[in-house]
Amino acid sequence: VIFADGFEGYAQPDDLYAKWDAVYQTDQIRFATEPENVFYGAQAIEFTVPQQESELSNATDAILAQERDVLFFRYYSKFQPPYDVVGSSHNVAMISAHYCIDGQATPGIPADGTNKFLVNLENWRGEPETPSPGRLNVYVYHPEQRSEYGDHFFPTGEVTPYAGGEELDFGDDFVSRPDIVTDLDRFYCYEFMVRANTPGARDGRITAWLDGVLVADFGNLRFRDIESLKIDRFGLSLHIGSNPNGETKKWYDAVVAATSYIGPLRQP
Repeated sequence: VIFADGFEGYAQPDDLYAKWDAVYQTDQIRFATEPENVFYGAQAIEFTVPQQESELSNATDAILAQERDVLFFRYYSKFQPPYDVVGSSHNVAMISAHYCIDGQATPGIPADGTNKFLVNLENWRGEPETPSPGRLNVYVYHPEQRSEYGDHFFPTGEVTPYAGGEELDFGDDFVSRPDIVTDLDRFYCYEFMVRANTPGARDGRITAWLDGVLVADFGNLRFRDIESLKIDRFGLSLHIGSNPNGETKKWYDAVVAATSYIGPLRQP
């Protein structure tokens, strides 16, 4: 374990700087104490996005003092119903390598093998017909991405958006798994792993677990062409490009980052 936070003992958002290196939209962060909004202990962190047409991103990020080739990140989280968000929403967690410059994210700048890579575990709802909060997936900036923005990798092997070029090959050991739409108003244990590839080889990997069950596994990945491009940051977020349908909240608890698989909390 290299990082852990159960959000206990915090009184105000600025207290987060005791463990986290960057905190965004402190005016939209509170510490929930209601039992139904806390998974473990006495408090959980609560992010809010008001009803509005403009973009907003709540986040807490930690910067690794020692950059790494592999990172596992586990946390508990739940959505407030109805979470009526369609389109751009990065709403769970992130592991990245040099994606932030001077504390600012760099969306719309493709990864090229030398500048950055990013993996978000999140839910995606591209159209109103998809049940909320959307299909579980990983959102990835990588050197073979289809556009200036990241690709969505779904457990089945589907990759969107498709903007021409060859299909992505996740390797001979890839297993297509069912799509997942998580329930609203329920805490789940999310965990994912990012392993950077050896430069010149396709041995990068992204693996995800839900409540301790393997739900997605993508191999044969290329994240980098240079050894010095390593994981330097991880964090929680609730980003919504536009939120016209009503205020929404999300809660996070029991966060751990480690160098090997963590798994769910063991219950008495």
